[in-house]
Amino acid sequence: MNSLMNAKQYEESLRKLQLKVYLFGKRVENVVDNPIIRPSMNAVAATYELAHRPEYEDIMTTRSHLTGKKINRFTHIHQNRDDLVKKSKMGRLLGSQTACCFQRCVGMDAMNSLSITTHAIDARYGTEYYGRFLKYLEYVQENDLTCDGAMTDPKGDRSVAPSKQLDEDVFVHVVEERPDGIVVSGAKAHQTGAVNSHEIIVMPTLTMREEDRDYAISFALPSDTEGLTYILGRQSCDTRKLEGMTFDRGNLFYGGHEALVVFDKVFVPWERVFMYKEYDFTTQLVENFAAYHRQSYACKVGVGDVLIGATQTIAEYNGAHRASHIKDKIVEMNHLNETLFCGCIACAAEGHREPSGTYLVDVLLANVHKQNVTRFPYELARLAQDVAGGLLVTLPSAADFDSPEVGRWVKKYYRTRADIPTEHRARILRLIENITMGTAAVGYLTESMHGAGSPQAQRIMISRLINMKHKQKIAKELCGIEKGDQIG
Repeated sequence: MNSLMNAKQYEESLRKLQLKVYLFGKRVENVVDNPIIRPSMNAVAATYELAHRPEYEDIMTTRSHLTGKKINRFTHIHQNRDDLVKKSKMGRLLGSQTACCFQRCVGMDAMNSLSITTHAIDARYGTEYYGRFLKYLEYVQENDLTCDGAMTDPKGDRSVAPSKQLDEDVFVHVVEERPDGIVVSGAKAHQTGAVNSHEIIVMPTLTMREEDRDYAISFALPSDTEGLTYILGRQSCDTRKLEGMTFDRGNLFYGGHEALVVFDKVFVPWERVFMYKEYDFTTQLVENFAAYHRQSYACKVGVGDVLIGATQTIAEYNGAHRASHIKDKIVEMNHLNETLFCGCIACAAEGHREPSGTYLVDVLLANVHKQNVTRFPYELARLAQDVAGGLLVTLPSAADFDSPEVGRWVKKYYRTRADIPTEHRARILRLIENITMGTAAVGYLTESMHGAGSPQAQRIMISRLINMKHKQKIAKELCGIEKGDQIG
């Protein structure tokens, strides 16, 4: 038995949702077929499609520890280190297949974090969150649902605590408590793949203090719950998707999206609440989620694979691939990309079991990995643009290639090798543009910088987790300094 949807079933499941979505100031009536949103849906659909391919079965699927049924790995709770390693391999695989963000990682990371924290809260306070969560998890697994993990609040004035904000809604918070549940208001920003999701899982965005206890909440809702509104963000070159299947899009099939999700007095039943004012557990939830999600940036390695392949191809199309400096740049790109993969595999291989039974990555190594992700993709993009040349940003449009008046000149003057059609050169240039400057750059560059926390967040965790006293101790012992010789 299994609980796997296929890509077509996933698409049809989205058509049943009644989402309130806005784009360019107007409500989107048909979200699934909207040409700007559709490529992002295709990317999520790939997570369903690949789960049915025999060659990817071991990476894309596993067995539920609750039911024993075959499930998509994106709905799984990690039971051992091998699960963590396969998660990283899955991220690289899908990144290489789509060359963009495929949007299911945040929900997976949210569920694994909640499996640890709900268990811990119950152990301390005798609550019933863990049982609620397991029931919810089984529902997600049984229906193979895509979940949007919603952590980032707009935050307002960063120097002010949630409860001291001029506008209390800049953090999601409880506005009313009822016998059957709670009512919440606020918003979550930068929500990756929100309108392609069946569920939205809300978590606090930072450590809360006692005065912020109304903001220390976690819950899950169907994505079309009354009171939820989605406002899609703009992306560079996004309107190219309105031009049909022309090579100006670069990536003809896949893309991503981000949304501001507004909660306007939204009701949440108690059975969907996984944290309610236990502010003392917000640090654990936020930091564990951050560690999991920083590991998830294995996806950038997969996108890097595509970018490296495109860079090698344009070098060959330009007739420059034999030049020593071009070869060296390609080697450097591969070195950087494989170094990123080392990081996400290392934090997985060094993972450990939490009291709930869930395996958590090595938090220090996960933060080191993500710190590298804030840097290396930018260097990969720089090298790709270096090799590609100036035509990357001066290439005429597909319409000019098809023009009866100027098309022949475009094809004539932008041709390189006799065996390479000019259009092929244009297509690979557009793909490089898409990844390093266009819509995919959101998921490859900006997300590499700010996703799962900006660079300083990782540096804070690294400084906190490094055992500096031990490093000093072994150095002093080896050179004969007294063990007690310490500087306060």
